[in-house]
Amino acid sequence: MIEREEIRESNYARLCEAWRLKFLSMDQERLLQKLPEIRVEGEYLTIRHFARKYGIHRETGQIVAPEDDRPVSNDVKLNLYNLFYYSKEGAFLQNRWVPFRDVKAAGQFDSAYKKHVLIPFALTFSGKTNELCEAAEKMGGIRVPQGDAGYILKCFDCIPMQYLFWDKDDEFEAQGNILFDYSVTDFIHVESTVSLAIEGVMRLAEVGGVEIKGNIFGTY
Repeated sequence: MIEREEIRESNYARLCEAWRLKFLSMDQERLLQKLPEIRVEGEYLTIRHFARKYGIHRETGQIVAPEDDRPVSNDVKLNLYNLFYYSKEGAFLQNRWVPFRDVKAAGQFDSAYKKHVLIPFALTFSGKTNELCEAAEKMGGIRVPQGDAGYILKCFDCIPMQYLFWDKDDEFEAQGNILFDYSVTDFIHVESTVSLAIEGVMRLAEVGGVEIKGNIFGTY
């Protein structure tokens, strides 16, 4: 298992380097027009991803987290680079919430998505509804009436996501679901939606002080 994770990280590191170079060829002024949530701060373009601020150096493409100075994972770097590259001009939120299986072109990944995203989400917060609520609110989440804990979180300003959770009871185990605006694939590649969902679970667990459970890093 450790060896497999090391191979995965090595592959992702190489992929990140390729995307860093691709970022350097992007038209940054056009990027700012496509994604007005991006800010120019000195030598960096900055953006928030699940309430954490990231800076992308305009001349090197390197990504940092300026508010906490902790390392940035390869998964997050790929989320940012893919948002920049795949977001379409004129894309807009449709206010049409759908489960992952109904995201455009996502159906083939649904089984793996349930196994490596929704099940770990439910396992992680089973018996910890309060921790989930507190974390979501710290991250600026907007409460929705579905579930024992339901929140709209800003993955990015242009990609809101609903994290819905039902805690275990005498009859059922804990369950979770994550809804996307139908426009999500106008802003990012469909395969990246899985990584976005995982990052949201990871951030909720981190902010809530909860240990991740389940195989959230499986192949999908």
